[in-house]
Amino acid sequence: MARIIDQYDSFHAHSRAEWREWLAQHHGTAPGIWLIYDKKASGRVRVSYAEAVEEALCFGWIDSLPRKLDAERAMLLFTPRKPRSVWSKLNKQRVAQLVQAGLMTPAGQAKIDVARQNGSWDTLNDSDNLVVPDDLAAALAAIAGARQRFEALAPSAKKNALYYIGSAKRPETRARRIAETVAQVTA
Repeated sequence: MARIIDQYDSFHAHSRAEWREWLAQHHGTAPGIWLIYDKKASGRVRVSYAEAVEEALCFGWIDSLPRKLDAERAMLLFTPRKPRSVWSKLNKQRVAQLVQAGLMTPAGQAKIDVARQNGSWDTLNDSDNLVVPDDLAAALAAIAGARQRFEALAPSAKKNALYYIGSAKRPETRARRIAETVAQVTA
């Protein structure tokens, strides 16, 4: 089986404008791209992580796997967003700003519209707000002290656990992730 790093071409963007131009030309045909970018410490003109993500959102794409190339460069995998992919609070905030600024393209807006229609736009709302779902609450309540240990986690750790559980697509996956989370906080 081919390694993921070999499944996509790469593109070295030296600026936000170059990255946007690449997306404008290829967002509808490319299966994905490794965006190569210069690290801040390189001192070169570069596209920042936030800029790269914002431009990708404008075209309905999303970032995923980071990889280090060398001391001055790294790369990040960008792919078209799938219809059922979930939207983080941060990316929804970015989208609102991009729409307000007139930068959102029809392709990006179409992905947003699909997400709002199929519910994936709101899937992580409770996780973002650190709301413990009933099934996790019940599993934590079944073990003495588990809920207190969960609540003692740093907000970022709680959010990660809630994202992990909330992003499960099948009930059996969700149940397994709840069991794993409870096991981790009680270990």
